[in-house]
Amino acid sequence: MKALSIKEPYASLIAYGYKRIETRSYKTNYRGELYIHASLTNFKGDLSNTYKYINKDKYNNGYIICKCNLVDCIYMDQEYIDSVPLKEKELGIYEIGRYAWVLDNVELIEPIKAKGKLNIWEVNINEL
Repeated sequence: MKALSIKEPYASLIAYGYKRIETRSYKTNYRGELYIHASLTNFKGDLSNTYKYINKDKYNNGYIICKCNLVDCIYMDQEYIDSVPLKEKELGIYEIGRYAWVLDNVELIEPIKAKGKLNIWEVNINEL
């Protein structure tokens, strides 16, 4: 199955249902099931918008923490950015020219220790 490593707190925000759009500088043609892996490193920028949703004690660095479906990848233009709910805008980088990876059917799973990788990567849960 495919997996995507995301820095904390954003991976946990997805897992716990606060975030449904992952913003990226690049697009993907992949659609389908996707595991979310919480990277070993945390996001280093301003996290003030995340504190009302999740605390550091909920981070799961180094673990696959949920599965979901990647259902769309949308090029961000101003019209799209204007349509995104404020809560989502607080939890991503919404700028013209970036991409919104739309996630659906997010399910928490028992955390599985794994080494992450860049981009979408292959994982065999039975081998971990």
